[in-house]
Formats: sequence, C-alpha cells, structure tokens
Amino acid sequence: MTLLNTTQIKNYLPHRYPFLLLDKIVSCVPGESIVALKNVTVNEPFFLGHFPQRPLMPGVLIIEAMAQAAAILGVISGAESRRDELDDTLYYLVGVDKARFRKTVEPGDQLILEVKFVTVRRNIWKFSATASVDGKIVANSDLLTTVAETDS
Repeated sequence: MTLLNTTQIKNYLPHRYPFLLLDKIVSCVPGESIVALKNVTVNEPFFLGHFPQRPLMPGVLIIEAMAQAAAILGVISGAESRRDELDDTLYYLVGVDKARFRKTVEPGDQLILEVKFVTVRRNIWKFSATASVDGKIVANSDLLTTVAETDS
C-alpha cells in the first residue's frame, strides 16, 4: 500500500473533523512502518486559544496525530483479513512513553509522521513514532495501543 487520501483514511479511523488529524498516508509497509502527513493550517480550531498571540499546535495533538497513524498501521497490519469486522473494532491509545517535544509546530507547517511497529504482546501493540517539519524532528514517542470490539 502506498497512498491513502483523507476520504480513504476515514475508512480506517472513526475520527472526524475537527479531530481527524491526518491528511494523507504517503507510504505504508504492513507490519513495519507508515508515513503520514498533516497540513497545519491557520484555521485549525485549537489555534483560537493556543495561543492567539503566537499560534502553536499543542503537543498532545501531535501525539494524537502519531497515534492515528499508528492505528492505521495496526489495522492494515493485523486486520486486513478481518476487513468485514472493522466497523466493530477500535484501536485505543493506552500508553505514551518517552514523549519529547523538540520544536514548535506552527500554521503553515507540514507535519510528517513516521511510525514503526516494534512489537505486540497480549493484545498491546507498541510503536515508535516521530514527527518532523522540514526534516527536523519536532516530537517523538513510544505509543502503546490495543484493539477492542465495540458494543454495536
């Protein structure tokens, strides 16, 4: 798989505006890695309060964008054979380890999210994630997710 646009991403994630934080999947190697991008625009709702005098993307939303990319990698890697069951499955973020924020993300930046699969144990998936702008790392973290069936 090499490309998903925003409309196709919605087939993999339950998130919708304003909380869908991925614009495109640039590349994906199932079971290994994914590269996604988020175009950070001045009209993002969080910029109204974070901060009006100097708009910055909140670090927690950078983590969330990395987690959304990890969820897509998890779906593509582990659930492709269960495609008909995806509507009843959610990937939950259950842990954030070693998170570091190195530079700010501002309107006009293009956030590149690189996520690598590390391991899976007892239904807990571990990923290593990095966010960068213009080739410079702005944040990185280890993410833990799990898969749960919904009650629908």
